Amino acid sequence: MAYGPNTANRVKRMEGQMRGILRMMEEGESCKDVITQLSAVRSAVDRTIGVIVSENLLDCVSTAKGNAEKMNAAIQEAMDLVVKSR
Repeated sequence: MAYGPNTANRVKRMEGQMRGILRMMEEGESCKDVITQLSAVRSAVDRTIGVIVSENLLDCVSTAKGNAEKMNAAIQEAMDLVVKSR
């Protein structure tokens, strides 16, 4: 699967957020502020997983045109990925 620049940008933003969280911890920021930022990263990861799974599903289903067995397998694989990510 090819990942587009938008997906890579999402991951780069999360990487920057994580660096910011480390800096906050080193500077002794409050627990509440650190947890808030960690929650934001977790949400960003969840959204990115959703984007990747949905793009992959669309690609797999369009490739399986007319083949119900392949489409069902692609849908099941996507659902397995979503469940696994939880």
